Amino acid sequence: MTEWTFFSYGVPWWPYLFILLAGWLPTDIWRFLGVVSSGRISETSPAIALVRAIATALVAAVIARLVLYPGGTLEAIPMIARVGAVAGGFAAYLLFRRSVILGIIASQCVLQFGAWWAGLI
Repeated sequence: MTEWTFFSYGVPWWPYLFILLAGWLPTDIWRFLGVVSSGRISETSPAIALVRAIATALVAAVIARLVLYPGGTLEAIPMIARVGAVAGGFAAYLLFRRSVILGIIASQCVLQFGAWWAGLI
């Protein structure tokens, strides 16, 4: 039997089946289990607090990775602009009554200004 990799088979439908098996199915199992068990777990339970803490930490780690060690085009934008975009977005989020959309727009404006200042646009 051959290995199950993205390029294992020459048939046109194989990449789609591979994405289904390797990407969608493993994550959807956990989503399904979360939906099934959500009615039985108290919202104030220590298990839910742990899950929220881990999810928040993962999101913070991804944001920190993108800001401090970016790749691609984001790497060309100066560090001060990337950090300023995070700070400006958070400040706008708090200033505009916890509006996520306005926080994102503010951070994008700071990031675009940083790219313009660096001569990228």
